[in-house]
Amino acid sequence: MTDTRNRDTSDTTRRKFLKTTALGAAAGIAAPHVRNAVAAETIVWKVQTSWPAGVGLQTFKDWCGTIKEKTGGELEFRPFAAKELVGDFELLDGVKNGVLEAMNSFTLYWVGKMPAAAFLSSYTLGLRHPHEWDMFFYAKGGLQAAREIFAKQGLHYVNRIHHGANIIHSKRPIRSFEDFKDLKLRVPGGMIAETFAAAGAKTTLLPGGEVFSALEKGTIDAADYTGPAVNWDLGFQQVTKYISMGPEGLMSIYQPVDLMDLVVNMNVWNKLPDKLKRFVDDEVQVYSNIHFGAIQKADMETWPKFEKAGTEVNRLEPEDLEKFQRVAVPIWFKWANKDKDAARLFQKQLEIMENPSVGYVTPDMYQGMKVDL
Repeated sequence: MTDTRNRDTSDTTRRKFLKTTALGAAAGIAAPHVRNAVAAETIVWKVQTSWPAGVGLQTFKDWCGTIKEKTGGELEFRPFAAKELVGDFELLDGVKNGVLEAMNSFTLYWVGKMPAAAFLSSYTLGLRHPHEWDMFFYAKGGLQAAREIFAKQGLHYVNRIHHGANIIHSKRPIRSFEDFKDLKLRVPGGMIAETFAAAGAKTTLLPGGEVFSALEKGTIDAADYTGPAVNWDLGFQQVTKYISMGPEGLMSIYQPVDLMDLVVNMNVWNKLPDKLKRFVDDEVQVYSNIHFGAIQKADMETWPKFEKAGTEVNRLEPEDLEKFQRVAVPIWFKWANKDKDAARLFQKQLEIMENPSVGYVTPDMYQGMKVDL
């Protein structure tokens, strides 16, 4: 008698194997479609920067190019240079209105819409080093305050991004406080513009991408813009002969830390899964470090190029600092009292500047002035 039990078991096993193999093959064939489906679910943000060229723009684009891989395809940043989708000074509205999901801008650009933005980046003889700004953001509640202020505009302020000091390129030498008198000077607006106006300059506001042509045409005599590397790439050495900076040890008296930021449309931010919100929070810190380091490296390597091109570098004297301080302090308080948001930001910074850890300010410097909280 033939035992059919083993044969039946063997047949059943074989049928299961063939069925499994067929399903496996089918899954293998379908795998590309599964990956495409995942890719189709990628959250894509259009992010425009204020950088028009140079190391700033390239560093921004390189960083954006890492986001999709870092998130396993869940989030992608598509980078755009200054003015590619909207004008530089229209960035904030572009993000609010959904033309862009996010922006990487110079925070100071928005003082016309938010006076408090004047205290979210450098101003004349205020906080002077990156670590002092981090004291404000992370030890004095500045980050939370910034987020609350931008939220009123329908925007989420993710975090600050460190940049570096700004310098002034000029057609004539600027060696003292008095040399600013009647100088047609491009500045970013706000307190900085008012301080130079108080020193006698005729100030104007222009986006970075328009500075070269204004210098070339003689519409302006001089321009503040970023640091030497980006300014070299923009060709400022072709249309100016002089660079002006602060005294030794202080590259810029008016924007020693020209902060940028990453700001996202609030609805876009709220739709982001919590794990991606945490990722973006952390990643902006990573980018800030990369950005700051790339800018500093490029700046240090660019100074010999200006020297070879015949550009003359002039520095203000310590006594010029005192003259600027006298005109700057009343402007601090004027801007602080424009609204309650500006007041609370400045109060935090004033406490840092008065603290012995920093020590820039003493009460006698603002006698008779107060912050209206």
